[in-house]
Amino acid sequence: MKILPTRAASVSRQGLCTALLVASLTTAAVGASPPHNAGGTGDPSPGADDPQRHPHGVPNLSLPDLRPKRPAPTGSPGSTVDPTGGKADIPATALAAYKNAESLAAKLYPTCHIPWQLIAGIGKVESDHGMMGGGLNTDGSTLRPILGPRLTGGQFELVKDTDGGRWDGDKEYDRAVGPTQFIPSTWEGFGADGNGDGVKDPNNVFDATAGTARYLCSGGKDLSDKGDLDKAILSYNNSREYVNAVTAWMHAYQSGDVGSTPDTLPGAPTGGGGTPTPGSSTPAPSTSPTPGSHEPSHTGGNSGGSGNSGGTSGSGNTGNSGNSGKPSGGKTTPPSKPDNPGKPGGDHGGDKPAPSAPVSRLDRIGDQKLEATAGETFDRQLRVRALDSAGKPAPAGTRVRFEVIGLDTAARFADGTRTAVVTPGKDGTATAPKLLAGDKPGTFTVRASVEGRDGSKIAPVDFAATVKAAPAPHADTLVRVGDGDLKAAPQGRFTDKIQIKATDGDKPVADTALTATLLAADGKTAAVDGPFFKDKDGKPLRTLALPRTGKDGVVTLPDLFTDAKTGSYTLRLTTEDGVTLTLKLTVEQAAPQK
Repeated sequence: MKILPTRAASVSRQGLCTALLVASLTTAAVGASPPHNAGGTGDPSPGADDPQRHPHGVPNLSLPDLRPKRPAPTGSPGSTVDPTGGKADIPATALAAYKNAESLAAKLYPTCHIPWQLIAGIGKVESDHGMMGGGLNTDGSTLRPILGPRLTGGQFELVKDTDGGRWDGDKEYDRAVGPTQFIPSTWEGFGADGNGDGVKDPNNVFDATAGTARYLCSGGKDLSDKGDLDKAILSYNNSREYVNAVTAWMHAYQSGDVGSTPDTLPGAPTGGGGTPTPGSSTPAPSTSPTPGSHEPSHTGGNSGGSGNSGGTSGSGNTGNSGNSGKPSGGKTTPPSKPDNPGKPGGDHGGDKPAPSAPVSRLDRIGDQKLEATAGETFDRQLRVRALDSAGKPAPAGTRVRFEVIGLDTAARFADGTRTAVVTPGKDGTATAPKLLAGDKPGTFTVRASVEGRDGSKIAPVDFAATVKAAPAPHADTLVRVGDGDLKAAPQGRFTDKIQIKATDGDKPVADTALTATLLAADGKTAAVDGPFFKDKDGKPLRTLALPRTGKDGVVTLPDLFTDAKTGSYTLRLTTEDGVTLTLKLTVEQAAPQK
């Protein structure tokens, strides 16, 4: 990764800093190392071409200060080294998210042994724990989108748009998104639902950190193993300076007295959660979501920039912009909601929370892809959630339009139309009517969009639908149409037309392929004389592939001729599935007329 001069200068430190960092980086990430298990289950490791590992932003590579504390009072132990310079505190909601991600990973990837401090190191370096967006709401959403630079090549990786601008608002190039700076295409493969709300949102710190844990643990890595730890961080950003910075912060959080700070920068407007005061927790995330079980949503993004401590989106990550508060005595429980959520620190100034904004995004609920068999109904109804800019359910009056797109499809909603307009419920969820697959195999799209004057400004949600061909029915019985003995004279032909019907139970089966074979009287030995069919040149055939049965399940055999031989013969009819019917053929001289 190319390090810009604005960041390169921050990497250097005094001799004491360098010596202590080198010593810390040669130790394992966490205590004793369990047996290494590189073959564990879980996601495969991201490939070498995954854009996440290539230059995609300008992370904050400043290192924790390693300076002596103030001399201890007389009679107390000597001075010690404060590995963080008093700057290891973490915003309360981000701290809760890091610990939640560690807890989820322990259940989902038990051989990974990922410490929350490693995830916090990523969050610190990538977005200063979300402070680059001005801070966090207590539901985990960022106050403002945090977007990395456009990945147009040159200084950064070239990544053409992969999400239609859904995550980063850019339909030409991708940008890294959210508190842990995921590339949209990487989030598609490794995103996670960290708070159990049924949505994967890289702009929510609970989801972003759960996705980071999933990404770092992929490929069966054991992060208590120094080699796997190194590989994991390099896969996130292939830069040795990046590894050094993330690992230094990880060790700082492991050895420091980590407290919680306010979730927002001073003066930052809150979008829903406000700035809490110490004492309570953020909304409790689910303890058992399955990463990857839901599709992403939310437009927005992440920064990665040039030292902008004000939290504007675009090009800046700061060193310590969100940690203006003093250490809180080592408390790690997330703070409570203040009496006045409009001001940091629980000021009782009387400000009112900002009113809900109009709908600003649609979140997909459930998988993006759905399948059904022709003639059936899709077993899953499509759902999206309409939210305002603060991540709250869209206001009353919002209308969501579901539309079947694609001329080459017979799919329709239950009322026979291609379009359905739905009003979301109180939680913002809009559910489409049941979708009928129709009788035409193929693929099509169902698009969910917001109706109204500003609807075109909101990225739609597309569902990819596939209608599979209905399995062809198989005949389980062959019967002859008509009755009577099948007899003919030598050097002649059978005058009665032979018709065979294929059925499944009592239902005719169309399009059944049959083979007719002429055998000796025993029904086993191939006939070498007697009855025969003719090929196009008039030559005898005793094995013939018949035309397929029609809609009535019936096929009519071509003329069956006889040679000079007399005797009994067998006609065997066989389907591709091995269903057979045998008919007796008799060739004899006609009785003399009296």
